[in-house]
Amino acid sequence: MQLVAIDNSYKIFIHYILTMKNRLKYLLAGLSALCFTAAVNAQERDDRATILNFKGIQYLSKDSLFYTNFRFRMQNRAGFSNQLDGESNGEFDARIRRLRMRIDGYIYTPRVSYSIQLAFTRSDQDFDDTGVANIVRDAVVFYNFSDDFYISFGQNKLPGNRQRVNSSGQLQFADRSLVNGNFTLDRDFGLTLNLSKKLGNMPINAKAAISTGEGRVASGTDDGLAYTGRVEFLPMGDFTNDGDYSEGDIEREPTPKLSVGGGYSYNDRTTREGGQLGRYVVNPFTLKTAFADAIFKYRGFAYQVEYMRRDVDNPFNIIDDQLNQIDGPEQQETYAYKGWGINQQTSYLINKGYEVAARYTHVEPHEQIRTYEDEVDVIELGLTKYVKAHRLKVQVNGNYTFKNGEFNNQSNKSSWGGMLQIELGI
Repeated sequence: MQLVAIDNSYKIFIHYILTMKNRLKYLLAGLSALCFTAAVNAQERDDRATILNFKGIQYLSKDSLFYTNFRFRMQNRAGFSNQLDGESNGEFDARIRRLRMRIDGYIYTPRVSYSIQLAFTRSDQDFDDTGVANIVRDAVVFYNFSDDFYISFGQNKLPGNRQRVNSSGQLQFADRSLVNGNFTLDRDFGLTLNLSKKLGNMPINAKAAISTGEGRVASGTDDGLAYTGRVEFLPMGDFTNDGDYSEGDIEREPTPKLSVGGGYSYNDRTTREGGQLGRYVVNPFTLKTAFADAIFKYRGFAYQVEYMRRDVDNPFNIIDDQLNQIDGPEQQETYAYKGWGINQQTSYLINKGYEVAARYTHVEPHEQIRTYEDEVDVIELGLTKYVKAHRLKVQVNGNYTFKNGEFNNQSNKSSWGGMLQIELGI
């Protein structure tokens, strides 16, 4: 009887060890996957696969060959704007600005990762410009050759200006600036190369892309392609949690941090007003966009500046009636926005997660389109309460817009407005 008891105890012990061994194997595999993906990027960006350290809903297969992370976020807002013309009663804007679902992960090996992002509100689907309800924002595959070099293929953001590459969930104002609105490159389908190195102790990031040039609703590819490049220098070292792609100094950088970047895009024979955005046109034209930006953070204080300029030989064109589904036999004239703009914004994070921010934007159209476009200046103030960083926050913004340098309440081209926005996501 004693031998039987010892034998049974031995079997139970062996079974326990084997069970723990399997559990440990899966645990280590999971931890390895999470460590790898967390090292990819700690802030949410739309130009690469990011599996965040504040994870969403996760699944890791038992053989560790498949990992996926599911997240969502929404932005609910209510706003008011009023033009100072003595006649307007103002306009209200109450809606779901963004409702997005995102899936990131890898298949077979962490070297092969992917990112899928879907949009479920009309303003996120390019519907007004194209008549197509395109819910797909990102659908891209990444291959990591090493920790500092990877390529991507599919539909994703181009390596353009910093504020555009920033996720809309990482902004300290409810919307991006008017400079971004007029000159941004946005998303496109193509191949991108990303390289990160250090020159001494200074990180350098270089990015290049070859894409279709028509954005995310292009039904086919024309003769022209878009060529985009960007370089970034971080002379004071890396930001905490890659905070150079997150507005506001939520991390309260203990030492000064600075990132300076710039680039250029040559969109050859595009068939849309804004290159990757806007309505389709009859006669292809070539857009040349230059951009430079910088961001500085230290102990809760943040400052960033962004300059963009677009050139096009002949900005005037005709809307493609068939593609844009315009009623009536008459063709409508349009133009590409040619000119330049600069945006500056600064902020300070007070105790208990409150942040005050201010922004000044200036956009100046080229003389060729001054008949249709005014010089515009926008002054904005913002108050944000970060409940859980950028994942859960309440934003209150106020703005004043004046045109052609007429800063007074007598101009019928001046306007003011305000907005309340609540963002929630995982």
